[in-house]
Amino acid sequence: MQKLLTKNNRFLQKLKKADYTPLLLIFSVLTSLWCLHILVGSRFAGSTAYNTYTLQALAWQQGTLHLPHDYPWLELAIYEGQYYVSFPPLPSVILLPLTWIFGANTPDNLLVKVYGLMGCLTIYGALKSAGNKHSSAAILAYLYTMASSALPMMLEGAVWYQAQMLAFGLMCMAVMLMVRLKPTPALFLYALSVCCRPFDAVYAPLLYGVYLYRRRESLYGIRDTLRHLIPGTVLGLMVAAAIAVFNYVRFGNPLEFGHNYLPEFSFQGGIQFSLNHVANNAKTFLFGSPLSFDDAKYSVNAFGFTLFLACPVITFTLVQAVVDLFRKRFTWINAVILMTMVLHIFLLLLHRTFGGYQLGARYVVDAVPAGICYFALCKPCDKRNALHMALLAAVLVFTIVGVQFVHL
Repeated sequence: MQKLLTKNNRFLQKLKKADYTPLLLIFSVLTSLWCLHILVGSRFAGSTAYNTYTLQALAWQQGTLHLPHDYPWLELAIYEGQYYVSFPPLPSVILLPLTWIFGANTPDNLLVKVYGLMGCLTIYGALKSAGNKHSSAAILAYLYTMASSALPMMLEGAVWYQAQMLAFGLMCMAVMLMVRLKPTPALFLYALSVCCRPFDAVYAPLLYGVYLYRRRESLYGIRDTLRHLIPGTVLGLMVAAAIAVFNYVRFGNPLEFGHNYLPEFSFQGGIQFSLNHVANNAKTFLFGSPLSFDDAKYSVNAFGFTLFLACPVITFTLVQAVVDLFRKRFTWINAVILMTMVLHIFLLLLHRTFGGYQLGARYVVDAVPAGICYFALCKPCDKRNALHMALLAAVLVFTIVGVQFVHL
């Protein structure tokens, strides 16, 4: 009896000491999104008409890699007379078991929220590990996620948003785990992220660099380094090999996901990636205004605006890098993180549409985990956190207003 009371007492003590902030964070994010769904008149957890990944999972159930017929409103690759999904396949892998339960009516709108919460909770964990107070870490995690172009993507489980939010969640987790010196799961999740957004491959030097930086005083040579990094690297290469085989079986090319076989690129003359696209994209996504003025009325631009407002974490990272440089605390890992972010954004600017119809600059959400990594390695600063919160609160208000006018 005494042992049972002792165990119960220990259990109660653990409950008292437990961190319940993540539960409050989950509640805050979901409540906010629920209110936004009411405002825009959409479903919190329903399916979407842009259910490309669900259709692919249903096709897999039937033993085929191609869809049974064309769906004119979806972006499908046409190869040798068959219709294929033109995006990396990981979201369909997750949807496959759900199709046995829901059929074609998978809860796509709920899934993007789960993926966004993965990223949000991971950001909280990373900032807390850096020494920030629980309250500050939670508020910043909420605002870094919601006061950005990730917000409209969490309202609609369309094929484009589903892949990007899943990649966002996975890459945030990979960064946090590497900061916490857990390279094997970090590199595995990184590889999975690339299976959603191929340009996430640029994070490899950042992740390896973070590990070397964090263990710079405890590594004992090349053998010790390899012993810790090889398992995750092998897992990542296995994921890459599986995707390469998948691509080869479908299109005869291990690097082809199908985008080059979209009609707009295969026979309508469009070029998917080109330096010629950079100038036009930069005009919109580096210098573009969020508002247009016409006939004495303001309207929110429906095809994007400057990424510095759309994803403030990017702006904060660049400003912090300049501050660190002038204060002579800019380290080599800061340089690696910054170069990763800049290279990633440049590669995105090469794309013909940079995401098409959107509020903000949704492609740039892919670069947000690099900014999170920067602040996860910074010493906490209450003044900086307060400034970020104030600016992000203003961006959040604008984003909420913008969602009323620009959403799928």
